[in-house]
Amino acid sequence: MATKRTCMALDLVDNADLIASYEHHHTPGNIWPEIPVGIRNAGITDMQIYRIGRHLFMIVEHDDSTDLQTAFDRMATLPRQNEWAAWMDSFQQKLPETAAGEHWAVMKPVFLLNDHLQ
Repeated sequence: MATKRTCMALDLVDNADLIASYEHHHTPGNIWPEIPVGIRNAGITDMQIYRIGRHLFMIVEHDDSTDLQTAFDRMATLPRQNEWAAWMDSFQQKLPETAAGEHWAVMKPVFLLNDHLQ
């Protein structure tokens, strides 16, 4: 089964204390245990978030039989996911490029090495 990858971007509120708190709550032992379990149970095989300054970059991987929006919708029905999302929203700012109905802006792939080597 093939893996699909979606990259997304978001900014954090420009406040050093909030940024430090956001990072703290995403480290092992500090994230609510229901959150990673719910992400996986929704059909997402891997999720990574990277930060530079106040800019966040998220990589979401799922198998090609899983629709990402369906996975996010499913995640919202699982224990504590909506509570976590609402809390994290207080740390975050949408990008101007974010489409209606999105929280994280989906990024367009520009260069994929494997596409050039096949």
